[in-house]
Amino acid sequence: MAEKSRYKCCAEPQKVDFTLRETLPSLGSQILNIAGADAHGKGFGVEVLNADNHTWVLSRIAFEFYRRPLQYEEYTVETWISDYGRLLSTRNFTLTDSKGEMLGAAVSQWAMIDMEKRTAVDLSWVGREHQEAMVEEPSPVERPRKVRNVTPTITTTHKIVYSDIDFNRHVNTMRYFDMMIDMLPLEVLEGDFKYRFDIHFLRESRYGQTLEVGCEMREGAALFEIKTNEEVVAVRAAIEWYK
Repeated sequence: MAEKSRYKCCAEPQKVDFTLRETLPSLGSQILNIAGADAHGKGFGVEVLNADNHTWVLSRIAFEFYRRPLQYEEYTVETWISDYGRLLSTRNFTLTDSKGEMLGAAVSQWAMIDMEKRTAVDLSWVGREHQEAMVEEPSPVERPRKVRNVTPTITTTHKIVYSDIDFNRHVNTMRYFDMMIDMLPLEVLEGDFKYRFDIHFLRESRYGQTLEVGCEMREGAALFEIKTNEEVVAVRAAIEWYK
């Protein structure tokens, strides 16, 4: 069995907002970049899968952030894979400061798809061939919760452009994150809150489509439903904030 992988990070000036703390999208992006780097280092990154016309796609993820790092603050992200199923692989993360105190954690679940058919494929072989990459430690926070029954009270539209798409030619995870964060009241983002995000990716959305981003505001939470112009639900998500 493997050990957790450790990555040193820093809240550089381009990553912080006017509160001089690293932004939530930047923290999310850091986590996902580390997921890709770690998979690459262990021999099952996208460049290996692409040779067989396969790729990784994020199916769902839950983030929890308890404190955002201050500008120039260094912190450590640990990541490990806890299990493989037939359709999903679970990758976990913890973020700790220089004193070893927890800044946040995340649980992500990944599917492998055929790049031509855009359908899920059995990834059991990855678990068998890379058994040594797994760590026998459970996820640090609750796995992603399902989000249902969103009744938007606020909507906005977004035309998918070049800067939105990633190496899989669909909308980058963090671009969805940005769209949702931008609909929150400013006081939620500048306050001294803890946050939990649950995001489910239901369908791909691609260059040239127009998205309708719907938000239902609740006490201490916001629910989101993002649809394509074909009325297909691409993403459902929930953001909670609390002291």
